Parts: sequence; structure tokens; C-alpha cells
Amino acid sequence: MVPTSRSFLSNARADVPASIVVALVALPLCLGIALASGAPLFSGLIAGIVGGLVVGFVSKSPLSVSGPAAGLTVIVLEAIERMPSYQIFLVAVMLAGVLQLGFSFTRAGILAEFVPSSVITGMLAAIGLILILKQVPHLVGYDGDFEGSFEFATASGGNTFTDLWTSVTSDVTPGAIIIGVVCLVFLFAWDAYRPQKGLWRLIPGPLLVVVIGVLGNMLLGATNPGWQLGAKHLVQVPVTGSPAEFIGLFRLPDFSGLTMGVVWTSAVTLAIVASLESLLSVKAVDEIDPRRRTTDKNWELMAQGGGNIVSGLMGGLPVTSVIVRSSANVGAGAESKLSAMLHAVWLLLSVALIPVVLNLIPLSALAAVLIATGYKLTKPKLFTERFKQGWTQFVPFVATVLAILFTDLLIGILIGLAVGFVFVVARNFRTAITFACEGEDCLIRARRNLYFIHKYELQQQLARVPDGANLLIDLSSTSYVDLDNVDIINAFIKGASYRGIDVIVRGDIAERSAPLINAPIAGVRFA
Repeated sequence: MVPTSRSFLSNARADVPASIVVALVALPLCLGIALASGAPLFSGLIAGIVGGLVVGFVSKSPLSVSGPAAGLTVIVLEAIERMPSYQIFLVAVMLAGVLQLGFSFTRAGILAEFVPSSVITGMLAAIGLILILKQVPHLVGYDGDFEGSFEFATASGGNTFTDLWTSVTSDVTPGAIIIGVVCLVFLFAWDAYRPQKGLWRLIPGPLLVVVIGVLGNMLLGATNPGWQLGAKHLVQVPVTGSPAEFIGLFRLPDFSGLTMGVVWTSAVTLAIVASLESLLSVKAVDEIDPRRRTTDKNWELMAQGGGNIVSGLMGGLPVTSVIVRSSANVGAGAESKLSAMLHAVWLLLSVALIPVVLNLIPLSALAAVLIATGYKLTKPKLFTERFKQGWTQFVPFVATVLAILFTDLLIGILIGLAVGFVFVVARNFRTAITFACEGEDCLIRARRNLYFIHKYELQQQLARVPDGANLLIDLSSTSYVDLDNVDIINAFIKGASYRGIDVIVRGDIAERSAPLINAPIAGVRFA
């Protein structure tokens, strides 16, 4: 749904500054993910632009931002290496989008609603921690791993912690440290003491940080050239000499790949993983939305599918909803999807018109922005709140955090889901059925919904009913009884008359769980 003109005007004051912040965060991430994926650098920018304009326009999520995702880098790298050309890989991206449209029409988006909230908040906290751990090396000038990496194993052959140790002990760049620390301190001070009146209140802190970083590096060049940051510590946007050369960076897919099996298998893999990441990301964004709006997940799959079709057609990487850019969007105070769409406009205009200026931005300044974003996602308060909610919430939360931290985003989420579902099953294994007898009057009462895991418990309690008893089966506290349990109750009722047992079934569920009674049976009544 496109925002109305009134919505655009009312939200523009918040969305325009937020979009600039998101564009600054997205720029190095798009380039870094493309580099790690073995794809042309510009393909990451195409995906970021398409994610903002196409997905942002179609999506009903007010705050989610889409673009190339770190969680797909391994899949994309392997797919590109297995295919004859990058243009054939683009066919797989388009087919993945078509499959996502199919997922939308079959309403697969509802699966996201079954993810426990403890896993979602664990994912957010883990991403916050990873942002901090992964960006500290960039803050001090160690750029061994690509921007946007979430994997525990790093491109340099180490892991998150070894790279962190190396960066702060042996590979320190003084100029990067000065710029990064100044920018980080400024960001936290700006958040705490930001002017509430005048023009200053409309200027986003990350934009000022970028200006500080560029001017600071120039100042180092003038006062201490040895400490000035070189190209490898700066943003590296492809620079073209003419409009025709810029347009040449876009690539068309080679549709001869439609007959290749590797294209179809890659498309299926991309569609499934991209859909899962998008659904979880959108659900997480809904969790941190100050207005607690809820996104239509099936519609989101359609938006993502459309985005991948367009991205593949233009030469871009696969797109998903991405939590880092989305979190930066929320943290910057965005109100509507105008922010996501405008961030794509700024990306397109900047890489087309001022790439040389963009290449002056120090990575350490952008690292400061991402560290501040990560801190907002993983504040200590989040951990204490989950702990106060009990072990059934805290353990899946911590398991998700640790799993993502020591593997990668997708595997970590799957482990968190597994732990979360174990606790769900464990809660349902607690006694769900009570039994009591006084003389000939007996009661079997279901305290909550009965699922297949309650079959044994139900059979055990029914077996305790003595011959000649007056039995009340109370299902009034349930809204659902699994068919397996219905069959067990049916079987008991059919044999009750032979044992002289008078059965009364109480609860509307007796009617909704048809056929609870297949035919009228003597001695059975409904209350």
C-alpha cells in the first residue's frame, strides 16, 4: 500500500533524516556483501537500490529495509562458482523471486507467527553483539573481513574473536582509531544531549559522524600524513567516467540458463533461505517498532519475490529484508516506508553523481555508526528482562544468542528454534489432565488443549475409572482436542456401557471435535 500524500507530508520530517542514515549504513554493507559473494561490486548496490524502491514500494512493512543479505553470501558464492557466468546466476535470482511469489500465494508467510518471541529477541541481541564484535576491527583499521559479515569463521582464516584480538593488539592503524573513537563518542553524546530545537534536531547523528570522519582524515593528511587513511580503509564505490559507462555496470540475465539444473537447484535454495530470513527479519522489526505495527507476512513474501525478479533482471544480488539496516531505520526515528524508499534514491544518486566523494568516507566512521546501532539492539536491560521472565524464556533466548554468535545467522536461528520448541513441548508435557473420584462419582478434567503428546496421559486417567462409576469428562477449558485424543474418548465411551459406566461430556468442544460421538450411545449425555 502506498502512503497517502498526507502521510508522506506528516512523516517526511522523520523519514528523510532516517533515510540518509540508512543509506550511509547500507553503502558499505552492499559493497562488502557483493565482494564476499564473488559478485561484481556494483551488483550489491543494485540489490540495495531495488530493495528500497521495489520491495519498499510493494511491502506493507513500515520500517523494514531490504537489500543484499550477509546470510546468503555462502549460497551465492557457491552458486556463482558452479555456473558458467554471472549472467546465468541472475536467472536463478529471478526464478527465486518467482518461487517466492508462489510461497506468498500458498500463504507460507504464516510460518513466521510460530517463531517464539524469545528466539526473535535472541536474534536481535545476537546481531547487536556481532555488530559490535565485527565492527571494532574496522574501527581500529583492521579490514580483514568484509563489511556485513555475520559468520563466526572469517575471510582471514580466523574467527570473530581471533580477528578482534589481532585488530587490537598487532594491526592497529592510529588514524582509524582516532577517527573511530571520536565518532563513537560523538554518537553517544549526540543521542544523550541532542538539541531539541532548531535545525540541529533534524540532522541525524550518523550524517555528522560521516562529515567528522571525512574532515578528520583530511586534517590528518595535513598535520600527520603518515596517519592519514588510504584507499583500503575507505569506502570503495566503483567510479565511472561517463553515463554510458555507468549504465554498463547493469547486466542482463542469460536466459539460456533456464535449461540448466544447477540454476533451478540454486533458485530453490535461494528462495527458501531468502524467504526465511525475510520473514524473521520482518517479525523482528515488528517487535522493535515503537508503534507495534504488524506486517502481513504473506504480502511481504510477494514484495520480496517481486524485488528478486527485478534485481535479477538488472544484474543485482538476491534481496531479503535485513535486520541491520532495518534496525538503523528504527533507531533513526523513521515513521513509514518512505524512509526505505528514499534510502534507495540516495544510494542511486550518490553512486551515479558523487562516487568520488563517497570514497572519502573512512570505514572506521561507519563502524562507529554500526557499533552504536548494535548497542541499541543488545542493551543489558534486554538480558535482565528475559531472565526475569523465567527459564522457559531465558534459555531459548541465550541459546539463540550463542548459536548465532558461534555459527552464522541462519544456523543460529535454526538452533534457537529447536531449543525454543523443546521448551514448548516440555511445557505441554506437564500434567494437562486431572482425575478425582468420590464414591461412584468420578471426574476427568482437561485443563488445557489436548494434543497428540497427551494421548498416554489421557489413556492412563481413563483406565483409573472403576466399573459402575458416574463419569464426568470435562472439556470446557479446551478450545481444541486432537483427533487422536477424540478417538481415545470415543473408544472409552463405546465400551462404557459394558462396564456400567454412565458418561457425561461437558464442553462445547464435544460438538466442535466431531465426530466425538459417531452415533447415539446409551448412558452418554452432553452437558
